Amino acid sequence: MSSSVPNYELAVDRENSKFKPDLGFWIIFISLAVCVWLAAIDLSSVATALPTIAADLPGATSFVWIGSAYTLASTAVLPLSGNLATLFGRQITLQGFIALFAIGSAVTGAARSMTMAIAGRTVQGIGGGGLLALANIVVADLVPLRERGFYEAIMACVWAVTSAVGPPIGGALAQTGQWRWLFWINLPLCAVAAGMVWWFLKLKKPPGSWRRKLKRVDWIGNVIVIGAAASAILALVQGGIDHPWSSYQIVVPLVIGLVGIAVFLIYELFFVKGEPMVPLDLLANRTALSGYAGAFVHGLVSIMLVYYMPTYFQSAMLASPLHSSIQLLPTAFTIAPCAILTGVSVALTNHYVAQNIVPWAVAIVGFVLLSTLTKDSSTAAWVGYQVLTSIGLGVLWISTQFPVLAPLPASKNAHALAFLAFVHTAANTFGVTIGAAVLQNELQRTLPAAFSELFPEGMDIAYAAIPQIASLGQPLQDQVRDAFAQSLSTLWKVTAGLCGLGLLTSLGMKQLQMNANVDEQWQREEKRDETVPLAPARHARPSA
Repeated sequence: MSSSVPNYELAVDRENSKFKPDLGFWIIFISLAVCVWLAAIDLSSVATALPTIAADLPGATSFVWIGSAYTLASTAVLPLSGNLATLFGRQITLQGFIALFAIGSAVTGAARSMTMAIAGRTVQGIGGGGLLALANIVVADLVPLRERGFYEAIMACVWAVTSAVGPPIGGALAQTGQWRWLFWINLPLCAVAAGMVWWFLKLKKPPGSWRRKLKRVDWIGNVIVIGAAASAILALVQGGIDHPWSSYQIVVPLVIGLVGIAVFLIYELFFVKGEPMVPLDLLANRTALSGYAGAFVHGLVSIMLVYYMPTYFQSAMLASPLHSSIQLLPTAFTIAPCAILTGVSVALTNHYVAQNIVPWAVAIVGFVLLSTLTKDSSTAAWVGYQVLTSIGLGVLWISTQFPVLAPLPASKNAHALAFLAFVHTAANTFGVTIGAAVLQNELQRTLPAAFSELFPEGMDIAYAAIPQIASLGQPLQDQVRDAFAQSLSTLWKVTAGLCGLGLLTSLGMKQLQMNANVDEQWQREEKRDETVPLAPARHARPSA
């Protein structure tokens, strides 16, 4: 990979930027924030309501798919979202994803069986993944990269705050037997978002018939990547729960998925016809490649913190699910301001390299400190260590996109951001799985035999054991709590090691000039009949 800057003409003077955040811009921005809120509140609130949903619907043995179906669908659709946004325009594509999210919400809320609920969650996942991708793409259309950090940080705040309030909302509705409102409440919000997008999001759009545009869609690439992602995620969400990790039911789909992703990249490089989903010139620069690698590692470690800190609270500290979600608030409310400060610092300094190196070191220290927590740790310890870790992760939440986009012209924003979202979301799935494997292996080693023998081989010990800990007699209860704390200590050490890998990925990036203007073909319309030529089928590779 070459580290040289591609031959694109970038405006470097801030005064030459055409970006003016007027009232129309802020109305569009609020509509995008509503879309992000929709996806985030649904994803975060359902987890605490899962036991209640499982108890109310027939087919409870497959309740894990209430969450997994959403994750699988939202991940698989991300590369396609950039493809559709480029060919059909931002507005109609975003409206389509809002409609799918609303349909999925209605089906899940009205479900009378687990199969119906899972089907609804799958449709919701397609809509939710598209909402997140299109929100980032439209912000990139409207705001130059040099000034984008602040606005992306606001979106990150919406996500962080919504993720914080979602679990208590889900728990409260579940406890009152009103879990269906978790999904029905989305319908009026979808109507508001769709109305705002239809009325205010007037971006230039490519001309041409739908038939012509459909021919330009990379259908073969879509089938390959969606099939590969579905196969890999299927293995990851079932491994250690439905089947042992060494079983053919897990190994075969995992191998098929990983090989399929390699086949997809080869196809995109050499054989694609029409509009490629992931133009591989996105990766033809070591700075962009380091940004994608950093985003992948960040996806691994950030989800492990959010996913397994409540496990510590519920097991070692005997907190209820609802209380554990409240104990996680220091993470959510630290990430948000750190993301804003990072965006502001990039806009003011026109630099992003330090913001991609220093936070990895902070996160390493934070995870090492988390590994010292025991069942008797003070509130100051688990709050302070969470805050320190979240400072590092909050900065990285925003900073990794700048090295990805800096080497590219603004015209590549849609594809680059859709692929970045795909990388980060796929890493989330891998992160949960890595954490589960480490925790499972450590619990098998550290739990007292009198307790661990109650669980069949291959069962997810953590989630089967946690509800029983509070009812155990002494000294067995303390022994089990110590075993969980010790096992999670190992998990945090592994996560610190992954952060070290993230630090290494940041060392390859260079400080490049950031674009001070946006791509004119996706600017806001001044007249209703403005259109732009459809981009050519193949993108020129940047010069090395």
